[in-house]
Amino acid sequence: MPRPRAFDEQQVLVRAREQFWTTGYAGTRMDDIAQATGLGKGSLYGAFGGKRELFHRVFDDWCASVVEVAEGQLTGGPDAEALARLSGYVRLMAENAASDTERRGCLVAKGAAELAQHDPAIAGRTADTMTRLLALLRAEVSAAQRHGDIDRAADPEQLGALLLSVVRGIEAVGKAGLTPETLRNIADTVLAVLPAPGERKPCR
Repeated sequence: MPRPRAFDEQQVLVRAREQFWTTGYAGTRMDDIAQATGLGKGSLYGAFGGKRELFHRVFDDWCASVVEVAEGQLTGGPDAEALARLSGYVRLMAENAASDTERRGCLVAKGAAELAQHDPAIAGRTADTMTRLLALLRAEVSAAQRHGDIDRAADPEQLGALLLSVVRGIEAVGKAGLTPETLRNIADTVLAVLPAPGERKPCR
């Protein structure tokens, strides 16, 4: 009968994530993970496999959390509030980037940049994450169009892709050193250029 693990697996994954997030995949050794988690390398290998398997686990959890945050901001509620939900999400992402004083960026982008070309699992997980984010944004654009807040003639797929590209780009340029004010202004600008309806509703 296998012995129960004497450590908190989730806590170990969080500490491993912080190490990978700070030093990247290539810059992280299992010795670093062992030091960060307080576990011996034998325990790490036994519980999670090698460095690649551990990173896959951390990366999958991070991707799931990225989608979960978007779902919390973008799903549910009436069409009349869709534009407000979109605005809130875009501005939240800009604020997160602005508060990243260590300029670590997003682990999705960091992992994809390092590994996607040579690691099908990372490439597939990244693509799935972006596809799910795009679907959420597209649905909210469509809802705002139904309510008359965004021009119904516009393509919701294209507008969703624009918003997704800007959100992910804000993280990248924030890591490169643009000021928090600039990041917030980028968010405000993309929201301002969403096409308004050709005929505005009369004031009530």
